[in-house]
Amino acid sequence: MNPPCRDPRLARPDPGGSGASRKRWTSGDLFDGDQEILIEHAGQEYRLRITRQGKLILTK
Repeated sequence: MNPPCRDPRLARPDPGGSGASRKRWTSGDLFDGDQEILIEHAGQEYRLRITRQGKLILTK
């Protein structure tokens, strides 16, 4: 798995108006041609996958 993109040019203003920035990635950047990626969060492993219909599903 590739390291996350930390390009500040991809940060977008918070639409809620708080002025905070959020990181933004395209699914193409995240998946890099794969159909599934693993995400570790709080010591747990999650799978994010692209379905045949092109939707995203996150499972534990």
